[in-house]
Amino acid sequence: MPAIARIAELHEEFKSIRHYFHQYPELSGQEVKTAEKIAQYLESWGIEVHRHFGGTGLVGVLKNGDGSKSVALRADMDALAVEEANQFEYASKNKGVMHACGHDGHITTLLLTARYLAETKNFNGTVYFVFQPAEENGQGADSMIDAGLMEKFPADYYFGCHNWPETPNQKIGINRQAIMASGNEFWIEIQGRGSHGALPNLSIDPVFVAVQVYNAIQGVMTRIKRPIDPAVLSICQIVAGTTYNVVPNTAKLVGTVRTFSHEVTVLIHKEMEKIAQAVAAGFGATATLHFIYQNPPVTNHPACVDMVAEAATELYGPDVLHDQEPVMPAEDFSKYLERCPGAFFFVGNGKGEHRPSGHGQGPCALHNASYDFNDDSLTLGASVFARVVEKYMG
Repeated sequence: MPAIARIAELHEEFKSIRHYFHQYPELSGQEVKTAEKIAQYLESWGIEVHRHFGGTGLVGVLKNGDGSKSVALRADMDALAVEEANQFEYASKNKGVMHACGHDGHITTLLLTARYLAETKNFNGTVYFVFQPAEENGQGADSMIDAGLMEKFPADYYFGCHNWPETPNQKIGINRQAIMASGNEFWIEIQGRGSHGALPNLSIDPVFVAVQVYNAIQGVMTRIKRPIDPAVLSICQIVAGTTYNVVPNTAKLVGTVRTFSHEVTVLIHKEMEKIAQAVAAGFGATATLHFIYQNPPVTNHPACVDMVAEAATELYGPDVLHDQEPVMPAEDFSKYLERCPGAFFFVGNGKGEHRPSGHGQGPCALHNASYDFNDDSLTLGASVFARVVEKYMG
């Protein structure tokens, strides 16, 4: 597909850079070597670098001309605690850690954008290259915002992208409203009374109560929440007991709630609490709900989505655009969009046809041990980023 010519010329060089980052992944908040490598690249291209921002984060600043306009482009840097199944030569060398979400590709896409803009300087204003830690644990955006990111590097707009296997290969997925859901964590502690497993009548069995609570709170989704309000409530852990013949004192349910509306999240939270407490009380136990509001929905600003769409169409034609359905995973890029207009878009990664021979078994899906970023997406994402900057600050 067509791309900005200079970015296309740099593809092979940056493909190797992406493979380096894939080989040396680091977990959330531990991206020390990753950040330093990024900083070295940026400085070698004449870009001013601010290290250790919000922990292991960093910001590159590129100014040209006397214009007052500014744009921030963001990439996340962290990897996941996943043992890689792929066997290709650039598979992870850090045992138990893997770029299973494609953040190695996000880093490289933004570096490619930075290299091109630093060379060509076909804009009048300031570009901020925001390399954020700890997206996977939902703490990175907050840490950078708390460190004064928005005040020290004031941008008119924020743009970010994410590779997406369910978006067709070499397509730009856009949504003029919420493109990703909120992410919220909860756990419910059931307090009962333990006993011998052969004498359950002497207990208040918290495992039994937990099962009833599990079933009952799903009624919030089917009988209390409006059917037209999309939401997911998943209980992903039940933790209780130590052995086969002892009824424990406590049990815990752990899960997540995803929605596209703060009001719906609050409704689910409050109704879960009422139902859990009532069900537990019915069997003589108590239930305590702990609900953590982590990330709001990634809600795009329509005018900024238009900026992305116009840039992509100018380069690749209208067929490059994919009408992206909203998805239930969350992203802390939402924290920037709460404070500044901007847009988050998807870059189609394909279903795995790009993976070299020797890859692990399994789907090319995010957070999967066989995942690999599609290197062909580097020029697509970087070209769109760069053209957004050039069109806005041309």
